[in-house]
Amino acid sequence: MTSTQQRSELQRQIWQIANDVRGSVDGWDFKQYVLGTLFYRFISEHFTSYMESDDADIDYAQLTDTDIDADIVDDAVKTKGYFIYPSQLFINIAKNANKNDNLNTDLANIFKAIETSASGYPSESDIKGLFADFDTTSNRLGNTVKDKNTRLAAVLKGVAGLKFGQFKDNHIDLFGDAYEFLISNYAANAGKSGGEFFTPQYVSKLIVQLAMHKQTSVNKIYDPAAGSGSLLLQAKKHFDSHIIEEGFFGQEINHTTYNLARMNMFLHNIGYDKFNIMLGNTLTNPGFGDAKPFDAIVSNPPYSVKWIGSGDPTLINDERFAPAGVLAPKSKADFAFVLHALNYLSSKGRAAIVCFPGIFYRGGAEKKIRQYLIDNNYIETVISLASNLFFGTSIAVNILVLSKHKSNTNTQFIDASGEDFFKKETNNNILTNEHIQQIMDIFDSKADVTHVAKSVSFDTIAANDYNLSVSSYVEAKDTREVIDIIKLHAELKTTVAKIDQLRRDIDIIVAEIDG
Repeated sequence: MTSTQQRSELQRQIWQIANDVRGSVDGWDFKQYVLGTLFYRFISEHFTSYMESDDADIDYAQLTDTDIDADIVDDAVKTKGYFIYPSQLFINIAKNANKNDNLNTDLANIFKAIETSASGYPSESDIKGLFADFDTTSNRLGNTVKDKNTRLAAVLKGVAGLKFGQFKDNHIDLFGDAYEFLISNYAANAGKSGGEFFTPQYVSKLIVQLAMHKQTSVNKIYDPAAGSGSLLLQAKKHFDSHIIEEGFFGQEINHTTYNLARMNMFLHNIGYDKFNIMLGNTLTNPGFGDAKPFDAIVSNPPYSVKWIGSGDPTLINDERFAPAGVLAPKSKADFAFVLHALNYLSSKGRAAIVCFPGIFYRGGAEKKIRQYLIDNNYIETVISLASNLFFGTSIAVNILVLSKHKSNTNTQFIDASGEDFFKKETNNNILTNEHIQQIMDIFDSKADVTHVAKSVSFDTIAANDYNLSVSSYVEAKDTREVIDIIKLHAELKTTVAKIDQLRRDIDIIVAEIDG
């Protein structure tokens, strides 16, 4: 089955599950149940594979829980980070789901058992609360236990029906694709800004390639607004695992999305000792200060979100913000995320950050921060992308590339918003691999390309009031029809002469009639 066929089948199956529970579970909540069930299935399969170790004589799902001794549990938790008994496996729960009158409480107990299996082990913080958003006893599933069980069974059976073989053998990112499909179908309808939690895979590819460009190895990769972890995982997919030496780090403020990010790490076989996702406000309670600097930073922070800013007088002395001499506006935290990333960036690394276009031309504090960044030669490139690339918003975003090892004081501007840089697909525009490579080639060369790219000197930017809008430096292609005025004038003279002759002919005919 090709990747396109797998993706279509996945979407068809999810839509069928949605139809089975439609009218009872809000689309946004439904998303959590599908993703939670996908995660439950996949970690069950991962754990089964680990316990069987390719031994054809072992069928872990058929063993009884009493066959498992304490040493086996201890060894498995130390290696995998958690433990699942045979009776708790997804396959064993799903096959009898329709007949289980205690399905909702059984699932709740299983999820709790999986989480508590890590208690006292190094993986405890990575496992704790993973299933917090999969509330099997919630009235959102129905008012009666029977109703709850019926809908839970429908989701379990639907996910069990995904016939894609082993997770590791799939051509697509099942979890990412499922999330993307659910977000695109439910985010706008549910009236919630779900799109901000997910960076489409094609945009993630570009951001990661920019951040890791020509780095043969990085110590670790970091996302200060990790969302569901899609950017961090794209780094794993795009580069051989050995290039990222110390693992994947991220911080996320939203509890539900924080859980999704941790699930995503496990689903992509990133061991609990190779990732560290923290819950909290990156701007006011930053984590990983002891882990910096990072050779690669990728981020798609929330656009123009409010923050405390000058309302906390201590922040102006924070080492992240103090060098700029000013804080990002309280109503627009965009540059606070940029300065945070810059502070965490190593001298050899790059940060690639999705930004709201307004921060590149507005005045006030934002202009002062731009001046600080340009005066200190931290901005390598500003890239404008096409509109409608993200779910839930049609805005045309920019990517800001920060570097502390530039070879000159020029800043590169790339206009990748034209029709040569995206493909129209259903309700959204997308970037193909060819579009991404095209942008990367321009980024790498730093050469000027008419109507597309220009490297601009420090003096020019300073003279332009530190405006960093791509349109200020890259002249847009004039797509208007070219008109030959001389030819048009001649054609008009000919036309007027014909009209005049026609009028004379009509006058003669009228005179003859009257006569």
